[in-house]
Amino acid sequence: MTMLLNKVLRAGVRCGIRLQSSSTATASATASSSSPAPSLGFSFELTDQQKEFQQLARRFAREEIIPVAPAYDKSGEYPFPIIKKAWELGLVNGHIPQEYGGMGLSIFDSCLITEELAYGCTGMQTAMEANSLGQMPVIIAGSDAQKKKYLGRLTEEPLMCAYCVTEPGAGSDVAGIKTRAVKMGDEYVVNGQKMWITNGGKANWYFLLARTNSDPKCPASKAFTGFIVDADTPGVQIGRKEMNMGQRCSDTRGITFEDVRIPKENVLIGEGSGFKIAMGAFDNTRPPVAAGATGLAQRALDEATSYALERKTFGKVIAEHQAVSFLLAEMAMKVELARMAYQRAAWEVDQGRRNTYYASIAKAFAGDIANQVASDAVQVFGGNGFNSEYPVEKLMRDAKIYQIYEGTAQIQRLIIAREHLGRAKK
Repeated sequence: MTMLLNKVLRAGVRCGIRLQSSSTATASATASSSSPAPSLGFSFELTDQQKEFQQLARRFAREEIIPVAPAYDKSGEYPFPIIKKAWELGLVNGHIPQEYGGMGLSIFDSCLITEELAYGCTGMQTAMEANSLGQMPVIIAGSDAQKKKYLGRLTEEPLMCAYCVTEPGAGSDVAGIKTRAVKMGDEYVVNGQKMWITNGGKANWYFLLARTNSDPKCPASKAFTGFIVDADTPGVQIGRKEMNMGQRCSDTRGITFEDVRIPKENVLIGEGSGFKIAMGAFDNTRPPVAAGATGLAQRALDEATSYALERKTFGKVIAEHQAVSFLLAEMAMKVELARMAYQRAAWEVDQGRRNTYYASIAKAFAGDIANQVASDAVQVFGGNGFNSEYPVEKLMRDAKIYQIYEGTAQIQRLIIAREHLGRAKK
């Protein structure tokens, strides 16, 4: 880890982002990893290494992302130059294991980075985070050969991948997927259509979930299979880029699979294991999604606070009016609690425990908070907040998707209720 940290810090210097010297960082990281943690029960203190990555991501967001985010929002252009710089700094693919060229960061560490990047622009952050979702099934279920081949590509050069599960008629209802994969000799032939695939037109490869058991009575846990599909495989047809309400520079498309042949060695674990793999990935990726929503909420709070300390009405800055100060206080409370929620969810999965309950709480709560805080920020700005020349208008548009993708706010509540009642019955 020390060698990798030095590599990242050197890359930061090349990109003009200076932190402490690599020798100092190495010493602090080594001290952090070698010194025994005091027995204080709960601790909210980050390690020196976590602080390094947080600071790096924070400066990258403010120096590289924020200045260009409005232009990318207006054009809808894919922010590959920014993604490439982030990749060079180790801010993308951080949780790929070290043996496959990655940083081997924990989910908690990745969340710290994600929140800072999302502060700059959640469209760019989603494009980067989609790599995590696409590769997570391979990380948790891939063979050594599959990991070397497909994860290795992403660490050797700045390539993207994507998670192909959602369909035009099967979003929250994953069991309703109609894309079929039929085994023919040593291959599977896939036909079907996927929709709302982030990085769909930019991915080098996809994780694909398809039905392999045609029996409608077959339970979802056995009916689907997970595949790795190279994007340039004949029969893969990439649709047009969708122009969405927010996060416009993120590449979202439909993808059609027409007689696509996938070799059997690209099956994850085995036939019938796909549903568990796809759902298992969410326990690892929902905490970072919640972290992204928290980053957006923090940005909205900061923008509203700065504006409230400058704008004057009735002879004083509006922050001194109780109506506005109470609004800012409510926003601050929500941001802090959303941050604690995603950190608990990330910590749970890093301890090797099933974190479905906490991941859904974090995702649902932070997604709702992002929308509430962004809306309140617009209110603080008044008429200016409704104008695209001010930053909070974009934040409000960008926030909405957090209540929809990676499981809607309603689906999260179904999961939370199921987990809660299951515990109560025991």
